[in-house]
Amino acid sequence: MDTALSGKTGGCLRSCRLAASVAAFMLLWVSVTAYASGHVLTGLEVLQERNFAGLTGKRVGLVTNPSGVDRNLRSTIDILYNAPGVELVALYGPEHGVRGDVYAGGKVSDSVDDRTGLPVYSLYGPTRKPEPEMLEGIDVMVYDIQDTGARSYTFISTLGLVMEACAEQGIEVMVLDRPNPLGGNKIEGSYVEPGYFSFVSQYRIPYIYGLTVGELALLINEEGLNCGQTGRQQPARCRLTVVPMKGWHRDMLYQDTGLPWVLPSPNIPSADSPQYYCAAGICGELYGFLNIGIGYTLPFQVFAEEWIDAERLKSLLDSYGIPGVSFRTIYFKPLSGRTAGRLVQGVQYFFTDYDAAPVTLVQFYVMQAVAALYPDRKPFETATGVGLFDKVCGSDHIRKTFGARYMVSDIIGFWNRDVSDFRKISSRYYLYN
Repeated sequence: MDTALSGKTGGCLRSCRLAASVAAFMLLWVSVTAYASGHVLTGLEVLQERNFAGLTGKRVGLVTNPSGVDRNLRSTIDILYNAPGVELVALYGPEHGVRGDVYAGGKVSDSVDDRTGLPVYSLYGPTRKPEPEMLEGIDVMVYDIQDTGARSYTFISTLGLVMEACAEQGIEVMVLDRPNPLGGNKIEGSYVEPGYFSFVSQYRIPYIYGLTVGELALLINEEGLNCGQTGRQQPARCRLTVVPMKGWHRDMLYQDTGLPWVLPSPNIPSADSPQYYCAAGICGELYGFLNIGIGYTLPFQVFAEEWIDAERLKSLLDSYGIPGVSFRTIYFKPLSGRTAGRLVQGVQYFFTDYDAAPVTLVQFYVMQAVAALYPDRKPFETATGVGLFDKVCGSDHIRKTFGARYMVSDIIGFWNRDVSDFRKISSRYYLYN
């Protein structure tokens, strides 16, 4: 670690000071422009506005990935590495790695960052919770990753494990807040039940939880870092600071923020991708059932297969009158994956009224329609991945109950049962109106 730091001398220091002065001017300009246009400043930009208060004079670790950028697309890594008075000494890579060079599901390895020479410790491989030796010499751990707002997305699981490890070592944690791309009002899905906590269901929260990552950090720090895991009597609280955004409010989708979208993982390419991820990703765990656009240009935005009649599927889905959702027929050849190069057909769907739409239930309505049209293609009887499906749902109740008749009406009460309770609990940790 010290080898990398020793290079910051002489001409490098002068150039860094110049860069810092330019950055300060640019930040002032960005701040004024953002407020004038009603746009949002992320926690990273507010941290710069505060002259890195809380980090100066400290040895800093950073958990981030390519989505950790300012509005000029400068990486949080580079910003903190060049920040005056800040000693960035180590990086920690979640799924896909700190520079985004590991594809979905690939293991992240310990390495050295080419641009800074800093050590990079993997948090997506054999080690998911930082070991004590990985945290040696760290005074404060910074977390800056764009969230998707879905319980099954592994970055928030990494956050909780980092917080737990830092609590055990007496290390401060600072979360640089970012928008929830699903907004701060929508909550859907039941709590995770005992026996189904996992890296894709780390907390006892709904599937769509309606909090920013900073608000979520506050909640899990106070309510319990595993929020329902057995064996822990009291929350292992860390010393937590959340650097809040400026200009964000709960009814904002990401498209309303004025911020550039940098995909946090390969199959979340655009600002509205998290909506589609929540509407199709659970179904996508059933390998061999339906193509949901992975391996094509519309990840999570379609439901298709070679044996589907697109017109019949669309007609039946239209008859359900799902609020805020519209369907069109689609025909395409996937570019990769199980059906690469073969013509599949089905439906592409759109949110015409996102506030009214039952986002997570879209995929269950599609499964209902497919079971009705093709009784020999029922998903739980023909696909693999049922165990992961249950983990993502947070329970086997959904599969068992829905699989009896494949009717959404059989599960909707269970799926929505915890929404009101969680809204009351989570509102205690709101940082924004």
